[in-house]
Amino acid sequence: MSEIAGPFDITLAAVVQHIQVLETCGLVRSAKIGRVRVCQADPRGLKALGDWVAERRSLIERRLDRLAQILDEADEAPNNPQ
Repeated sequence: MSEIAGPFDITLAAVVQHIQVLETCGLVRSAKIGRVRVCQADPRGLKALGDWVAERRSLIERRLDRLAQILDEADEAPNNPQ
């Protein structure tokens, strides 16, 4: 893990904690081989993340479409000065 920590301005302990969180989420797998711990991305976790993002994107797009519709209707409404 020290190779992973090298480019970052954080401690090795912090990197280990981040890796543990990613493992818990299913985005990363790690295995100890001898004295070295090897990490790799887990495509199954990335697919789950992609599915989650796609669901959120769809929801946001529907809301933005509805907002655009409301704004268009407001532009088309006659001005009623009181």
